Amino acid sequence: MTPTPTAQVKCAAFWGHDGKALAAFYADALGWKVTQTFGDAAAMISDGTTTYVFYTAESFTAPNWPEDELVFHLDLAFDDVAAAEQRLLSLGATKPDHQPGGEHWTVLLDPSGQPFCISAIGR
Repeated sequence: MTPTPTAQVKCAAFWGHDGKALAAFYADALGWKVTQTFGDAAAMISDGTTTYVFYTAESFTAPNWPEDELVFHLDLAFDDVAAAEQRLLSLGATKPDHQPGGEHWTVLLDPSGQPFCISAIGR
């Protein structure tokens, strides 16, 4: 029997209407840095261990959430969720009316209209 090779995720990629702006939003949201740009088409962010790259897709359409299935979804955890929500809203996130998480998590939409959740660390 051949052993299963081990691997690690090197990078996750996301698409939006403006990859560089989306990278800047998530870098600010996470306290990370934009580490590389690729012209106007893409930008990469990292904390030194995890890397995300955001691409511009001219034909991008945000999901009509919650009706549409999601292509990706991030859950972000913070020490102070209320302060994080206010900061994320000031960075360009929006808060939809539909909030299925109750007291457990809050759904926000990033600047490209894609949902992500915030919750308390350890929850």
